[in-house]
Amino acid sequence: MNPTDVPIGAKFAIIHRAFRRELDAALREKDLTGAQFGVLRALDRLERERGGEISQRDIEELSRSSHPTMTEILKKLEKKGFIAVSPSAVDGRRKAIRQTEKARELGREMFRIDEETFAKFSSTLGAEEAARIGGMLDCLLENICGQKEGEKR
Repeated sequence: MNPTDVPIGAKFAIIHRAFRRELDAALREKDLTGAQFGVLRALDRLERERGGEISQRDIEELSRSSHPTMTEILKKLEKKGFIAVSPSAVDGRRKAIRQTEKARELGREMFRIDEETFAKFSSTLGAEEAARIGGMLDCLLENICGQKEGEKR
């Protein structure tokens, strides 16, 4: 494959799939699926940004998941010790969900694996070039995240 013949979108897709393979392999070792890890990341984000109690509905909205799907994922995560579920102090009809230290440690480990994967994929680049790629990706993410859903620039 000649990389110059590949459209930019396809390049992003190829890189994404390569990263996913590395991260999925690490998750399989922990007996987790990508969907379960995604829920843990959503919960982590909610805890950092909002603080306070996080409900299943909060995670569903951020993850864009249905209630039945989220219920099953949360049951499995609780059984595996990645989350703790308790009665809500705010609304007796709801349950409060929080990460356990096991989930936080997994998040740190996956971040480290992500960094190692980037280092492996960019091993033929100099440190300055690798840093520039990171900066460019940050810029792209800011542009994407700055758009409202369905809005075009």
